Amino acid sequence: MVLTTKSGAILFVLALCCFFGAVQFVAKEQGAEISQPETNFSSEETAAVEMPQSKPIASEAIKKPSDTVEQSVLSLLKTARPDIQFTFIGESAIPGIYEVQVTNGPLLFVHEQGEYLFQGGLLQVKNGGIVDTMEAREAVTRREIFAKRSTEDMIIFKPEGESKAIMNVFTDVDCGYCRKFHQEVPELNAMGIEVRYLAFPRAGIPSSSYNKIAKAWCAEDQQDALTKVKSGRSVDVEVCEDNPVAEQYAFGTQLGVTGTPAIILMDGTLIPGYQPAKKFAEALGLTVN
Repeated sequence: MVLTTKSGAILFVLALCCFFGAVQFVAKEQGAEISQPETNFSSEETAAVEMPQSKPIASEAIKKPSDTVEQSVLSLLKTARPDIQFTFIGESAIPGIYEVQVTNGPLLFVHEQGEYLFQGGLLQVKNGGIVDTMEAREAVTRREIFAKRSTEDMIIFKPEGESKAIMNVFTDVDCGYCRKFHQEVPELNAMGIEVRYLAFPRAGIPSSSYNKIAKAWCAEDQQDALTKVKSGRSVDVEVCEDNPVAEQYAFGTQLGVTGTPAIILMDGTLIPGYQPAKKFAEALGLTVN
């Protein structure tokens, strides 16, 4: 059977998915402690979330096609889902495939005729290796965003001395691996790593998870309150109207966060899921005793 370029590319991507899945399985079988970010989304929960409107994240070096292609793609998508707001970004690395941003949602790849679309990463064989083209570009954007973002609305756990590295962590109080991560914050601090928390209640807003985590942000002692709710204890605090949880949730979604814990380093690297403290330290280039 002769494969066309498109069908061959599709089969190659599917093979890569199977390959990476197999690697993860083998790692688990050999005892490596690996976690995927915990997700808890349903169509009903996602539809019920009301969040601040956010602009699509700008990406560098994207080719803009003709206005006709843009209008055609957007028209088809809006006809199919008039309840969703789409923003046309530009042409992807694959000719005939375009990037479209869902407001407060994921980045989609759409065929030029608007008939087919998919969500996920885009891998490229380059210089003898496999490169995630989207991650490399989005890391630059994340780095620029966090360099400018204020820390006033974050709950921060700082080391006693100088911060040698910083981790921005999207967290959910009902996430098992988030709780496990939080138990290792003192160890991270001892190695000079500053942990900056942002809220990401996976069940959406409103939800029980939202109420719990919002109380931590509304408490006078935010660190103590967050530690308590992450350990399953209640805090005697009312949910305040001016808490930043909804904005942080929308912000995380815009950055591509789909589960927790999701760690973004100051260089823009996104690390999904839990790892032991020493593994994070090694990833940050710190000496581990």
